[in-house]
Amino acid sequence: MALAHQLIPLIKQLLRTRQLTYRDVGRVLELSEPSVKRLFASKRLSLEHLERIAELLGMTPVELIEASDAVVPRLRELTRQQEHTLVGNERLLLVTVCVINHWSIDDVVATYSVTEAECLKHVLTLDRMGILRLLPGNRIRLLLARDFAWISNGPIRAFFQSTLLPDFLAGNFNESEFDGLNFGHGMLTESAYRQLRAELDRLKVRLAALHESSSKASLTERRGVALLLASRSWEPAAFTNLRRSLT
Repeated sequence: MALAHQLIPLIKQLLRTRQLTYRDVGRVLELSEPSVKRLFASKRLSLEHLERIAELLGMTPVELIEASDAVVPRLRELTRQQEHTLVGNERLLLVTVCVINHWSIDDVVATYSVTEAECLKHVLTLDRMGILRLLPGNRIRLLLARDFAWISNGPIRAFFQSTLLPDFLAGNFNESEFDGLNFGHGMLTESAYRQLRAELDRLKVRLAALHESSSKASLTERRGVALLLASRSWEPAAFTNLRRSLT
């Protein structure tokens, strides 16, 4: 259980706080004290072990897991190698996007041609990356910071530009109430442009908040929505070709 690496330090701390010993743990696990020490050193706890230790501590397994999650640093960014791993496996990338959007394993298996065993394998990969924790009952707890982002100019963004962006822009943006396309152009000073970027950043934060609040609804009540925010200093190439030569 990958979760054990996170739980064991907390369990040791709680044992000390409650003045309990390894002998007490051995009693509920039906193990000798040396065996308990080896079990903790190996950082391998079965679900049955977790349930019994939680009961000894006067907690439920869920309460114990939630307490450990509270002290785990949230992931703000992956490494380039991790992003390469995601874009190099289409089904792993699919499962990643689904769980980030608060899908359960059952939701993924029911919607896509992915077996439960295959989905679990990919979820465990994401667990090792620190993106999530796989909990008892195949429940998923995300470990992403609120400001989590893909690496600037990294593999995921390169994949988006080469593969996903053309697919996104190929739609007519008029098929449902979720669709819309607005394009604006202006000539701005540096100060005005900074104000514009601040507004775009606020909109991105608002989208994240709406995404979080919508996650509590069932999957049938939610729909994937993509918001493309892009700005750069730009003149159409056709116009640039008509500029007068300065020489």
